[in-house]
Formats: sequence, C-alpha cells, structure tokens
Amino acid sequence: MDIVKNNDYEITIEDMGNDGEGIGHIDGMTVFVKDTVMGDVAIVRIIKLKKSIAYGRLMKLVTPSPYRVKPLCDKARQCGGCQMQHVSYEKQLEYKWNKVANCLKRIGGIENPETLMEYPAYGMEKPYHYRNKAQFPVGRDKNGNVVIGFYAGRTHAIIDTDSCAIGAEINDEIVKCVRAFIKKYNISTYDETTGKGLFRHILIRVGFVTNEVMVCLVINGDKLPHCDDLVSSLVQISGMTSICININQEKTNRILGDKCVTLWGQDYITDYIGNVKYHISPLSFYQVNPVQTKVLYDKALSYADLKGDEVVWDMYCGIGTISLFLAQKAKHVYGVEIVPQAIEDAKNNAKLNGIENADFYVGKAEEVVPEIYKKGGAGSYADVVVIDPPRKGCDAVLLDTLVKMNPKRIVYVSCDPATLARDIKILGESGYVVRKVAVVDQFCHSGHVETVALLTRKP
Repeated sequence: MDIVKNNDYEITIEDMGNDGEGIGHIDGMTVFVKDTVMGDVAIVRIIKLKKSIAYGRLMKLVTPSPYRVKPLCDKARQCGGCQMQHVSYEKQLEYKWNKVANCLKRIGGIENPETLMEYPAYGMEKPYHYRNKAQFPVGRDKNGNVVIGFYAGRTHAIIDTDSCAIGAEINDEIVKCVRAFIKKYNISTYDETTGKGLFRHILIRVGFVTNEVMVCLVINGDKLPHCDDLVSSLVQISGMTSICININQEKTNRILGDKCVTLWGQDYITDYIGNVKYHISPLSFYQVNPVQTKVLYDKALSYADLKGDEVVWDMYCGIGTISLFLAQKAKHVYGVEIVPQAIEDAKNNAKLNGIENADFYVGKAEEVVPEIYKKGGAGSYADVVVIDPPRKGCDAVLLDTLVKMNPKRIVYVSCDPATLARDIKILGESGYVVRKVAVVDQFCHSGHVETVALLTRKP
C-alpha cells in the first residue's frame, strides 16, 4: 500500500522517539506522531512524507494506551514546554532510562549498558511546579488582546495562559499583575515581525529554599512608562526581593539583552543547593529544577569519590554550581566557562561561601585547558575531571587534552544521551571505561533527560 499525504490511517503506537513522540508503522514505514503514547491505537493523518519516514497528526484515539493520563494543564498539547504530560510519570521515567540505555548501546558501543546503570531513573515525588525560572513572552492576538504565556511547540505563536503546571505557583500571581498593568496603561507589546513594540518578556526566578522572588521585565526600549505603579503592585507579593528591567533592543529571538536596571530591591536573589549558597542575577545560568539538581550533584560528588587531597577540573562550570559543591571535599578545584558574567558569579559565589580552594577561568574549555596543560604547573593535571558540556557534547581537542591529563576518574554530566554516548566511545578508545551511570529526571514531562556517568582508567 502506498502511503498518501493528508490521508488518515489507523496505527498502533509501539515505541516513543527522542522528544517523547509516539512511533508506529504503516506497511513497514516508520511514522512519528506527536501527542500519542506507547500502546495507543489511533487514527492518524499523514502531514509530512519522506523517503523512509512519515509524520502524522493525531486525529482520534481508537483505544487509549494504559499509560495515558489526563494532563494537569489544559494547554499541554498546544504548548511547547511539556511534550509528555499525557504520559504516566512512571512510564516517563522508564522511557528516559531506556533512552539512555539505547544511546549507550547503539552509539557508545557498550554491549550491556543495563548492567552499569542504576535502576530506576531518579524521579520526583511531586513532578509539578518544580521550575525556579520562567520566561513568558508578551504579545497581542489578532484581535489586539494582550497574550502572555508560552510558545507553541516549534513556533513563536504565544499560547495565552494564566497558569503553568511545571512553573512555581507564585508565577500566576505575578503574570496576573503584569497583565493588568499592560491593559491599564495600554503598553505596546513587541512584534517579532516588525521589531516594534515595547514589552517583550517577563522573566521570573524563585529561590526554592529562601522563597526569594525576582521579576525582570524585558523591554525594547530604555524605560518603562508608569513602572512605579507596577512596582508598587509587585512588592505586595510575598517574597518579592528584586524587580528590574532588562533592555533588549535587538531584533533577535534572544530573550535577554546585556543591560539590567534594578527598579526596586536587590540586583539578585539568593538560593541554596545543599549547603552551598548562590547569588542569582537575571543573566545567571542556574539549574531550573533545584530539587533534582541536588540529586544530580550528590550523584556527581559520590562518583568523584573525593578524599580531600585531589585536584579537580570542572569543565563548562557555569556559575560554579558543581565546582563549589566539589570544593567542599577536594584539595583544589579549577573551573572554566565561556561566559564572563558566569565566571564573575562563580568567583562571587566562592567568596559568599568562604571557599578559597577554587580558581575560575574565562574562555572556551577546549582552548583554556590545553593552554594550561602545555604550560605545566598549577592546574596542568587533575585527579578527577568533571565535564558538564552543552547539548553538542565535548570538543575533540578538549577530550584529547583530558586524556593527556590522565585523571583517575572522569565524571560526565550530560543533558543529551546521544552526545554522551559518542564521547564515551572516544574516551573508551583512549583507555577509559564506564563504571556507573545514573539517570536523573531534571525536566519532568519533557523528553529531556540528565545523565551522570563515571569513567575510570582501564587497569
């Protein structure tokens, strides 16, 4: 049977893909279908046809999967933030564990990864309202009404919403306040097509331990009219600590500009991971799920197995979150990060915690570390290396230098199991072997997964 675009077919969903989409087959051809769950029998319309794969849209459920649940949020299907809210949480954890195992086997060349992996994945007791950071685009619908919410999946169309099931609950109150202000003074909202309009985004950060709240108003200009009125409303909200504007006058889809002006309170909020304290500014990188970050870092610390006399390198160190965690048990920690503001934050956070055995460098890890290694002296070797790279994984030059530094242990923290598996294979060819792997659900209800792997030198 030839598959025809725009025709409807009945499909049984047998598996789930990289982003949590369902996978079924029509006459041997693989079909990816968003919003379906393994076990669904569904009527699917083919919307895109390639040589060997097709993409379908769910039209009707014939028989729902036993793993299908009703999403907590009524916008879950439209919104790009939660691809898997319709999947039972136990099944989500199983899916993520299998996703890591499959990558280690298929890409990493590890024959039985299951024997190295801690089971099950580390999930949350309450996998809702876990995000300490939210960014709400602000715009207008075709009738000129104010819309504040999240982008629809793979688009920049704003889904208007009053509430979010994964964001901090206090966000709803803040968004309501800002919405009323924009309507009251008829503040113009940004239009991505023309580059005109003032109000672009609302950024909210919440300290889950301290309950401190930051509101950052992103504008396409250098001042916000009537902002005193908005500030006087926002300061009534419990925990309000910092209110600022961020100026972004570029025609770009980057959310934040480089300049922040504090309107009220501090320039930052404070929060803790374990007993390490952090100052978080609007531009700081900080893990969005503090509960699971603690799980992730505890696991990394346990794999690092520090006794107190080790020199540790933390590649891609951000604001020093992992570095400062490790510094409590290491002789000395070196961190490197490309973002200057992040290194500034890392140094300040070290001071804040009275940590004196940590040094931080600005630059690309693949340039800074080989340079220090070549020079010799302090920082040119490591007993333990921690790597927490972006989604694309590690640069080949960095992996090469890392192997030359000859650490006893490598702790690889990854947000993409495919690039983790690729880099593990490269390290394997240079004499390192995977000993343990833990899967941590950092982004509940999405297809993303965090993994920590321990590698040691082959005897």
